[in-house]
Amino acid sequence: MSEKEFLSQLKEHRNIIYKLVHLYANTEEDKKDLYQEIVLQAWKTYSAFRGDAKFSTWLYRLCLNTIFTIQRKTKRIEYTDTAKFEETHFTASGNDEAERLYKAIRTLPETERALISLHLDGHDNREVGELLGITPNLVGVKLHRIKQQLATLLKNI
Repeated sequence: MSEKEFLSQLKEHRNIIYKLVHLYANTEEDKKDLYQEIVLQAWKTYSAFRGDAKFSTWLYRLCLNTIFTIQRKTKRIEYTDTAKFEETHFTASGNDEAERLYKAIRTLPETERALISLHLDGHDNREVGELLGITPNLVGVKLHRIKQQLATLLKNI
């Protein structure tokens, strides 16, 4: 696979990276660093992408693996404030409801953030389960609980 193909795919699916960086990084600098690390890891492993899954699914998994690896190593990217980094990429054009939802999602544990993020992007329970290494039934149960938790959180934000 060529560099041109990689860049084309990355450009087409960059919002996946922006969204996950926004959900997991703390400061503007952390967001930039995390974005760069994800792109670097994607480039390094792109030659191993076989096309068994959609590129977007592969990219999600790579993003989450990179984020979780960095968190384990540094614990620097725990979310603590509402720093802005290329804000237009992270919210629905300044939509207050979208920002409230992001704020609520940021309070969830990392695996629950990943699960709801994948769900909101239209992945079905089977795909989410494959990405996170859990059964589709467990995905459904966890989604139900997360939705209840988010509803409660949104009442208080």
